[in-house]
Amino acid sequence: MGKMPEIGTCVYLNSMEEMEGKLMTLQENGFRTCQLLAWKPELWTKENAAQLKGLLEQYGVDPSAFWCGWTGPKVWDFYDGQLTLGLVPPEYRQMRVEQLCAGADFALWLGITDVVTHMGFIPENPNDPNFAGFCVAVRTVAQHLKAQGQWLLFETGQETPVTMLRCFEQVGCDNLGVNLDTANVILYGRANPVDALDVFGPYVRNLHAKDGLYPVNGHDLGREVKIGEGKVDFKALFEKLKALGYTSHVTIEREIEGEQQLRDILESRAYLQRVLDEVYGG
Repeated sequence: MGKMPEIGTCVYLNSMEEMEGKLMTLQENGFRTCQLLAWKPELWTKENAAQLKGLLEQYGVDPSAFWCGWTGPKVWDFYDGQLTLGLVPPEYRQMRVEQLCAGADFALWLGITDVVTHMGFIPENPNDPNFAGFCVAVRTVAQHLKAQGQWLLFETGQETPVTMLRCFEQVGCDNLGVNLDTANVILYGRANPVDALDVFGPYVRNLHAKDGLYPVNGHDLGREVKIGEGKVDFKALFEKLKALGYTSHVTIEREIEGEQQLRDILESRAYLQRVLDEVYGG
């Protein structure tokens, strides 16, 4: 029996005032790990890092990664998403490179080594003139993190697994990894998460456990649903991850709000724990 991945969940850093309550809720519900998700660079100060680190220690929560957002427009569909997301649009690239580096510094002050982001709709065609410039931007961020002993993780979804792998090869840094969002590859119609592991499996360092359905038109993403109600085969996924030697984190992400979100997260944890016990405990 190998080491079993630990189940955590996502916590949004929207304001410092909210953080103690959020971490208290995690502790009360028995979560010892989380990913911190942050979209507000103005919060990424040394003072806030010191305060947040103290709260994390106080409530016994160990962050597995810092999910680093960026400013500027963001539209989550197949049309405007191409023009607004990540480091792909040239007009927002420099600003977002700087923000990802600043987010990595904030993560470092928190003692976090893995920094995650959405890179955008990476051009499928390697001959696309935008592909080379995008890879230079990724390399700039990766080298900043490398100097600090950190990893840059791509969250899956907006690109096919092969496109992501090609980008890793082109960038050529050894601190690139994958945050496999099990639903996103389905929501974007890009892949099946189990089969995607054949392409980038060795690069997976963290996991968003999420479920979803494939797109039903060419404009809108598929629909996220509660774990167990979508297309993700979690047993097959964990069997393949175990074969790859994966023992890192499993981070539940449920993209709804209100009380139902916590109920779904707790039900999802029980569901995932049963699967992990069967796969990793056997």
